Amino acid sequence: MVKRLLMWDETIFRDPEVFEMDFVPDQFLFRETQTADLAFQMQPGLRGARPMNSFCRGPPGTGKTTTVKKLFAEIEETTKRLVPVHVNCQIDNTRYAIIAKVYKKLAGHPPQPSGTSFKQVYEAVCRRIQKDDIVLIICLDDANYLLHDNEINNILYPLLRAHEAYGDARVGLIIIFSDMDIDIATAVDARVASVLRTTEVLFPPYTAAEVEEILRMRVAQGFYPNVISEDVLQLVVDRTMRGGDLRAGIDLLKRAGFLAERDARRTVTRDDVCKAYEISQRYHLTSIIRSLRDEEKIVLAVIAEMSGEGAGTAAGEVHAALKKDMKLSYTRYYEIIRKLDMLRLINLDYRIGRGRTRVISLRYDPGIVLDLL
Repeated sequence: MVKRLLMWDETIFRDPEVFEMDFVPDQFLFRETQTADLAFQMQPGLRGARPMNSFCRGPPGTGKTTTVKKLFAEIEETTKRLVPVHVNCQIDNTRYAIIAKVYKKLAGHPPQPSGTSFKQVYEAVCRRIQKDDIVLIICLDDANYLLHDNEINNILYPLLRAHEAYGDARVGLIIIFSDMDIDIATAVDARVASVLRTTEVLFPPYTAAEVEEILRMRVAQGFYPNVISEDVLQLVVDRTMRGGDLRAGIDLLKRAGFLAERDARRTVTRDDVCKAYEISQRYHLTSIIRSLRDEEKIVLAVIAEMSGEGAGTAAGEVHAALKKDMKLSYTRYYEIIRKLDMLRLINLDYRIGRGRTRVISLRYDPGIVLDLL
């Protein structure tokens, strides 16, 4: 039997961009409610009024950024009156970096690289809003990175008060957090909270059926026909649900495709997926662990250290081990393990014996978790 191998200039990818993390699909599934809520909040800006402020909250990989980017793209195609600015706070995490990003969007070039203060750039932005008679909508994505050193208050206060110093400076905000424990009302100080008044838009984790449908669509767009069999697709869905982050599944498809191409094969095999998963799960874990607070990382480390071969550990035993090194109330401890369960870093189950005992089992190899921690 003759094997059908790829020639050197052939590929199994119809469109490799489909598997990039910043790709925004034309058909965005299972976030219609969230999209409608955000669109309603921004609607006043289309009429020249100040948009209402929104607070988007949900675990990583639940469509928050894609929803906002898709809405912003539609706004830019529809009107010049409402100007959207997306800021990645993992990268731009100081008030100067954020206002410089806004300035570049409005002016078409960044502010002077040196000798320019935040106040000067801020005033230039406000004057531009007045001069061009526009309304600004700013998305602070991954705003939890602004919680350190009071940066979130330092940037929110002047943006929220812009209309007081500059009467026609209308600014609306979309604030995105990937930390489900954070309450925006308590994360900011009183002077900010009094004028922020956000509407919360919740992004729950995708179900297995939703993940399958989204990945199936990516496969149809990104690969040529018959590259991914139904059996292989189901394996990818299973591996994606283990981590609970859709981005990990999309990355897994891309890596498995590259492995098939490396061997000059026209189809992706289960072995390709398994090999790619070893790399992809590290990508996913790194992203999730980076978003955890210090005390949450300590709890995860203790769980990893106490994890045996496929065996669960009683939640009480983990808490007792933690008490040796840190003061942590059981209430706060239970909040943390519930969060780790929601992020699908652990499984939190019940074991029936003399009573109902909560049992914690790690979803990932303990050695990999400890290495990344």
